[in-house]
Amino acid sequence: MNVTELFASNVFHDEVMKNSLPKEVYKSLRKTVDEGKPLDSSIASAVANAMKDWAVSKGATHYTHWFQPLTNLTAEKHDSFIEPDGDRVIMQLTGKNLIVGEPDASSFPSGGTRATSAARGYTAWDPTSPAFVKEGTLYIPTVFVSYTGETLDKKAPLLKSMTALDLQAKQLLRLFGIECRKVATTVGPEQEYFLIDEAVYNRRKDLILTGRTLFGAPSVRGQELEDHYFGSLKTRISEFMRDLDETLWSYGIFAKTKHNEVAPAQHELAPVFTTTNVAVDANQLTMELMKKVAKKHGLVCLLHEKPFEGINGSGKHNNWSLSTSEGLNLLDPGENPESNHRFMLILACVIAAVDKYQGILRASVASAGNDHRLGADEAPPAIISVYLGDQLGSLVDSIVMGRQYVPKKAIPGSIGVPESPIFPIDTTDRNRTSPFAFTGNKFEFRMLGSQASVADPNIVLNTIVAQAFSEAVDALEGAKDFEKACKAYTEKLLKKHYRIIFNYNGYGPDWEPEAERRGLLNNKTTADAVPEFFKQENIDVFVKQGVYTEKEVRARASICLENYIKTINIEAKTMIEMARRDIWPAVNGYVEMLCNGIAAKRAISEKLACASDMVVAEELSSLNEELMQTAGKLENNLAELPEGDGPASQTMAHVVVPDMAKLRALADRMERLTASSYWPYPTYTDILYSVR
Repeated sequence: MNVTELFASNVFHDEVMKNSLPKEVYKSLRKTVDEGKPLDSSIASAVANAMKDWAVSKGATHYTHWFQPLTNLTAEKHDSFIEPDGDRVIMQLTGKNLIVGEPDASSFPSGGTRATSAARGYTAWDPTSPAFVKEGTLYIPTVFVSYTGETLDKKAPLLKSMTALDLQAKQLLRLFGIECRKVATTVGPEQEYFLIDEAVYNRRKDLILTGRTLFGAPSVRGQELEDHYFGSLKTRISEFMRDLDETLWSYGIFAKTKHNEVAPAQHELAPVFTTTNVAVDANQLTMELMKKVAKKHGLVCLLHEKPFEGINGSGKHNNWSLSTSEGLNLLDPGENPESNHRFMLILACVIAAVDKYQGILRASVASAGNDHRLGADEAPPAIISVYLGDQLGSLVDSIVMGRQYVPKKAIPGSIGVPESPIFPIDTTDRNRTSPFAFTGNKFEFRMLGSQASVADPNIVLNTIVAQAFSEAVDALEGAKDFEKACKAYTEKLLKKHYRIIFNYNGYGPDWEPEAERRGLLNNKTTADAVPEFFKQENIDVFVKQGVYTEKEVRARASICLENYIKTINIEAKTMIEMARRDIWPAVNGYVEMLCNGIAAKRAISEKLACASDMVVAEELSSLNEELMQTAGKLENNLAELPEGDGPASQTMAHVVVPDMAKLRALADRMERLTASSYWPYPTYTDILYSVR
């Protein structure tokens, strides 16, 4: 296999465009992609024809407008290239069909912005994200809007947030005498996932219906030996990863790193950074392809944030950076950050944005699945804080406290033997417990759930930083002594938002009360986090930066709460069904077997020991009765949900979820007492250790 030839072989990338388009058409299209110039509709026919010819040469017979509705998934409607030509057909893609499509908008979530009867919606080509061929179809990345103009997807507001940040960042840079064509954010989303045997998966109703195990006693061996992390890859896993790498590379996805994660059966894939909207598209495609490639190997890829109780769940680290089109990384502190006024101002703006809008940044990663991770000593706490590390932390401390800064320089490291190479030791460590950590020349936002769209947090992050830049420009533009004014404004921001900086252990018992003392939010559930979107000051920032209308903000918050309610409802009903139809009769069968055994022993001789049989039978009988009562209580609570997304979500979070936890605890206790031949489902040991 020649990787360089394989890479992006299924993508209508720049080199293909350059070779297949007329020179002036290519130049015009590049201006749209590189400089954000409006798309010249007159070139659409030429681009469409070239794209069609290339796709047909790759075996494509259809095309689709590929978009990202408000479901965390992607959507597509396939049309063939064929057009009638007398008694025959020709293969054709018109400029109009390239630019605009019309799927039914009424069946997608809209948060109340669309009536069911209002069906018309439009997909519009996103030329900044490359088209590709997959399974005989040309995929054209698009945005999705309603007939009345509301955005119904995640791509359109993401592009708007990137534009807002570009405009505000360029204005800020002009104050420093820097002109650039474009400022763009880049993202490298690390993706965690589980792989289990398909045959075992098919015997777990909860995994099939909800993506996670709703019942399951912990295996006697979990992750406590710490032997899975970075361990050698099992043969089937290695073959899957090799196949996945090759598949992703063929779609131009920069899959770079792969390894075993902490929990048994858990793994991670990390890509190289790329422009944010392309990274979002690539991650959506990656999640889809992971599942398809796994199936080829008799495996199932689980992307749920918490598929198994008692071991680590899966997240997605959002490595966010900010650079000019000329290659200047705006988050690079340089060797002497104390004298790098531009970097310090940008850093202060990011810190201020994260502090001021911590509520919506937390809400942007809220989901029923992610509630199981945040604050559970395996992921960042639900409290937003910023980690700067020793070097920048010390510098910011000196500014805020008014004390002298002593620079910390990188030093060489060695293990102390002559044969050991000398290696550089960074000026700061990494903090795996921080939700928002500075890691050298970028920020790593670590709160994302593994199955979430990367678009949501980046929309918020781009928007709030754009707002902070805008406020900085307003404060500094026209200053007589710019350097003095810049330092003063930077100091003002750092002092005002110093509370958000925390350079210590986010899992420690002292952090939660300390965060409360500082006035930081601690919204542990989706039901508590999402209402932050309804606050007027948070709505205003999206409106000011042209990312959302007020109606669109409220709609997305409503959709998030609605999805949370539906998810918990499905999980609770699945638990009730499993408890009543599978667990209860299975345990009763085992108790009956024990009772028959006791009776048989006593019939033979009163001296035959059966005390243990009695203890287990009595305990299981009592637990099984309590299981049924708890299932009935859970069912009643679901039937009596209050009206309205807000009240219903609160009931789900604070009444239904605790009931589900109690039901699970009862079943898991009985699993430990019931003979394995009677238990109706594969155990955690069966699931986590079945792949060899």
